[in-house]
Amino acid sequence: MKIVHKYISNSIILIILGLIGAFIRKRRYINRANVYNAIMADEQLKSLSRNKIAMLIDGDNAQATLLPQMLVESGRHGQVTVRRIYGDWTTNSMNSWKEVLNFHAFQPIQQFRYTIGKNATDSAMIIDAMDILHSGVVDGFCLVSSDSDYTRLATRIRETGIFVMGIGEKKTPKPFVNACDVFVYTENLVTVKRTEVQQKSQKGGSKKKDESDPTPLLTQAFEMAVQQDGWASLASMGNALYQLDPAFDPRSYGHKQLSKMIMKFKDRFDIRTQEKDGSTLFSVKLKE
Repeated sequence: MKIVHKYISNSIILIILGLIGAFIRKRRYINRANVYNAIMADEQLKSLSRNKIAMLIDGDNAQATLLPQMLVESGRHGQVTVRRIYGDWTTNSMNSWKEVLNFHAFQPIQQFRYTIGKNATDSAMIIDAMDILHSGVVDGFCLVSSDSDYTRLATRIRETGIFVMGIGEKKTPKPFVNACDVFVYTENLVTVKRTEVQQKSQKGGSKKKDESDPTPLLTQAFEMAVQQDGWASLASMGNALYQLDPAFDPRSYGHKQLSKMIMKFKDRFDIRTQEKDGSTLFSVKLKE
């Protein structure tokens, strides 16, 4: 009987040790998963802030009213550090750019027309693009134009392994579209803008822009930071906000932290939290 009791006791001890070992292994797996997710989140944020984009705009073939939306699209792929708009600034056709380029810190590049009716900006923009490419100061390009003359430029940039995106109208020739890694049609940006205007009008918003309302800026930052699952980390949104407005500060809107500021707009954003290593991580989703 003593042998039987001893065998049973040893079996129970082994079972208990096995359960403890399984629990420890599970905890290690969870901790590793949490560490991995945290590292991936940090890498995504670092990637967004590390990648530098040169945004070059053919002013004769782009819409000034869509510049904020174009910045959002290019901002999805990195920080727009080089910002230039090309055109003949002595002509009336470039007047629409003057106010918006100063607000978004774009550098106007003057290029006189040597022949009437001929766009002279393409050659200047191509030369500058190659200078920037060989200087190594950026990790990608955003070419804004509907002109097929930039097809070879986009191809040349891709040949060096550098990311290149294009923004233009649906009339843009396919060779230029296909030469880019990503191409965004401005008609889609117009649709987004009209939707925002309709939402404001339905809420009884006035035509005059309310400078104290941060929701348009927050929405743009979300669009820049959103992932495939429809959620954006608050850290990525914060990084995007400083790209859109370097002077952004939650304290300007009466909040010490961005998370508390977002919580104020629960009618527009869904918020979820996750505890990791004693820290609370926030994710944001735009409500339908």
